[in-house]
Amino acid sequence: MKTKLALAAAALSLAACNPSQPAKAPAAETPTATAAVSATDAWCRPSPNGAKAGGCYVTLTAATDDRLTGGSTPRAASLQVHEMKTENGMMKMAELTAGLPLPAGQAVALAPGGNHLMLIGLTAPLVAGETVPLTFQFASAPAITVQAQVRQPAMDGMDHSAH
Repeated sequence: MKTKLALAAAALSLAACNPSQPAKAPAAETPTATAAVSATDAWCRPSPNGAKAGGCYVTLTAATDDRLTGGSTPRAASLQVHEMKTENGMMKMAELTAGLPLPAGQAVALAPGGNHLMLIGLTAPLVAGETVPLTFQFASAPAITVQAQVRQPAMDGMDHSAH
């Protein structure tokens, strides 16, 4: 055990003194390595002709505490983060102007009936089978762009895969 410890200490000493190695930047200067957000299952509902808004959904997981603050898409004038909640027996939808919290390591699902993305001022209908680029902005992490598939949501109780 002492031999392994001594070898490890010697290797660290040699590495620290090796002038041929370039200096590494401090971790604080590389926020993309620690403040990344991953996105999975991005999709949008098809929109009827003439609709000015459309709904999209995604699951986001942040490596460190962060906040989804908004985004953009070439398919609409704006991309907003909305919440659905019930007040006095009525479902209400409102923009989360302060953004959506993304706790470190926890998957946060934006899904039908809950928090979701609204594409406001659609440039054309969202058609089933196409993909829509969505760029997400975060308080800390760099922006990410995903391709969201336009599709109908799966209907609960309609899974016949076991037949």
